[in-house]
Amino acid sequence: MALPREPRQKMINIMYLVLTAILALNVSAEVINAFKTVDRSLRNSNDNLSNSNNTLYKSLSDKVNDPQTHEKAVYWNQKAVEAQNYSAAINNYINGLKDQVKKEADLKIKNGVEDYKEDYLEASTRVFENNGKGKELYDSLQKYIKDMLGIDSSINTTFKTNFPVDMSVPPTHSGNEFTGNIIQDWTNSYFHMTPTVAALTMLSKFQNNVKNAENQVVTYCHNQVGAVKVVYDQFAALVGQSSNYVMPGQEIEITAGVGAYSKAAQPDITINGAGASLDADGRAVYKFNASGGGDHSVPVNVTYTKPDGTKETKSFDVKYTVGTPGGAAVMVDKMNVFFIGLPNPVTISSGTGWDKTHVSISGGTLTPAGGPGKYNVTVSSPGKATITVNADGKASTYDFRIFRIPDPILKVGPSAGGRIQSVIFKNQQFARADLENFYYDTRFSVISATVYFSGANFASVQTASISGGSLAGLSAQLSKCIPGTSVTFDNVKVQGPDGTVRTIPGPGFILY
Repeated sequence: MALPREPRQKMINIMYLVLTAILALNVSAEVINAFKTVDRSLRNSNDNLSNSNNTLYKSLSDKVNDPQTHEKAVYWNQKAVEAQNYSAAINNYINGLKDQVKKEADLKIKNGVEDYKEDYLEASTRVFENNGKGKELYDSLQKYIKDMLGIDSSINTTFKTNFPVDMSVPPTHSGNEFTGNIIQDWTNSYFHMTPTVAALTMLSKFQNNVKNAENQVVTYCHNQVGAVKVVYDQFAALVGQSSNYVMPGQEIEITAGVGAYSKAAQPDITINGAGASLDADGRAVYKFNASGGGDHSVPVNVTYTKPDGTKETKSFDVKYTVGTPGGAAVMVDKMNVFFIGLPNPVTISSGTGWDKTHVSISGGTLTPAGGPGKYNVTVSSPGKATITVNADGKASTYDFRIFRIPDPILKVGPSAGGRIQSVIFKNQQFARADLENFYYDTRFSVISATVYFSGANFASVQTASISGGSLAGLSAQLSKCIPGTSVTFDNVKVQGPDGTVRTIPGPGFILY
C-alpha cells in the first residue's frame, strides 16, 4: 500500500501501525506469561509426584527387609523398579528435547540464568518437524506405554484403558486439516509454529503424564504387598483329646496349648463340610448330634490370613466314638433328613448280627456303601422316607424327612454382594455358586447370568452376560470399573448335583 502524500495523513497512518504493533506485543506478552505460569505449575506438580514416588520406593524397600512381607515385596519391588527405570529414561529424553528447543531459540546463559526467544515460532517447528523429533517423541511415548503395561499382566488389566499418558491427536491450534498421518498430525497439533515457551510447556505436560503414570503403577505395586497387618488380639487355652469314648486298655492322647484369634484375620472355617460362623472371639463353634456306632472323625478346615497378608489352610480330624445300643438302630451320618440328588450316608446297626438282620426302605433307594451297616440313601421327591430294620424277627421303622437342596449364593471373590474394593473386584476371574452352612460338601456350577454395569465411568447402563463361571467375557467392562461403579448380576442360572437347573437371585456390588 502506497503512503499518502500529505504529511499529516502519513503521520496518522504511521501512528496507527505503531499502535497496532504495540497492541500485538501486549497480547503476545500476556500469552507468554500464561504459558510460563502453566509450565511452572507443571514442574511443581512433577516435583510433588517425584517426592510421592520416592516415599513409595522407600516403603517397598522396607517391606523387602521385613521378614513378614519379604516374599511378596521382593516380586513387587522389582516391578516398581522397572517402572522407575522406564519413567526416568523417558523423562531424561524429554529434558534433552527441551535443551534442543532452547538452543534453536538462541539460548544464552547470563549470570547462570537462561535467556532465549520465548515467542520465537520457528524453534519448535525446526526441532520437531524439520529434524524429525516429533516422530521420535511419539514413538518413544508409545514404547513407554507398552513397556509400563508389560511389567505385569495385572498392571496391564488395571491400566490399559485409562493409562495417564494420552497419545490422541488434539485439534490443531492453527486450524489446519488433518493429513491422515497420525504421527504427523500429532506433531503439527502440538509443535507446528508454536512459540518456544508453549513448546516447552507441552513437553512439561508429557513429563507430568509420565510422573503420574509412574505414581499410579508404583502405588499399585505397593498395594499388592499388603498395607494392613493382622493383629491377633484374642487368646484362649486349647485342650483336645484323641477320643471321647474308649474301652479299658485303649490309649488316650491329650493335647494342650494357647491359641490366638482375630476376626481381622478373616478365617474361613468348615466343619464336617459345612461353613461355621464365628463367635465374638473369632472362634467357630459347631454342634451336632452323634450318630452311627463305632469310631468317627469330623474333618475341620481352617483358612486364615497370616500377619504377612498371605493365606494358609490347616486341616484336622476330630475323632470320637459312639457306643452301639442293644437291638437295631438307624443313625443318619449327616442330618436327620435326606436331600434330593445326593447320596445320603447312613449307618445301621444290629445287636443280633447281620445274618439275622434285613433292611428295606420306602420312598427311596438303599445302596451298600462298603462295610457292615453302611448305606447310601437316594431320594427323588420331597416328602418322607421310611427305613425298616428287621433284626431277629423284630421290626423297627425310622421315618426321615426329604428336602430339596437349598439354593446356593452367587459370589465373586470373597463377597456375596455389597461394598467391595474396586481393585479386588476387577482382579476376579470367576463367579461361583456357594452353598453356605450346608451339611454336605456338594457343589453347584454357574451356567449363565446377565450382568449390569452402571455408575462411575459408565455414562449409561451397560449390559453383558457370562456363560459358565468365567468372567473373561466381562473384561472390557471390568477394566472400566472404578470406585463408585455398581455391578449387578441378574437371571443367574445354576446347576445342582442332581442335574437340575435353577434360577437364583443375583447379588449387587458397589465398588469403592
